[in-house]
Amino acid sequence: MSKKLKILLVILFIGVITITTGVYAVTEKVTKKAEEEQSYAEEVVEGEEEDATQKTSSASAIGLIGAALAIGLSAIGSGIAVAQVASSAVGAISENPSLLGKTVIFAGLAEGIAIYGLIIAIMIISKV
Repeated sequence: MSKKLKILLVILFIGVITITTGVYAVTEKVTKKAEEEQSYAEEVVEGEEEDATQKTSSASAIGLIGAALAIGLSAIGSGIAVAQVASSAVGAISENPSLLGKTVIFAGLAEGIAIYGLIIAIMIISKV
């Protein structure tokens, strides 16, 4: 695997983790704030309760956007990584068929980025 590809994979992995962690942290803060506002709204008149419901739904909307970003960005990063690894793997296998096992491992590592994004999205959705 070329040095540029390794650097690209590391940068994509760090970027996806950084973005999803930031979105998760923001979603957590918004959710806590919405829960505080909802508890306050339960104490006030029944007519004002609709506003608290709207604020809670906006907090859950932000969480769902964060989950979508986690899955989308990790899938894009994984797609780029798999494209690079697969093209190199096909060339290596055509020259030496005994390299098939090693190239499958590299492709699996590249696909792992999408799985990490899915795990983060599941964690975000469980908090919403």
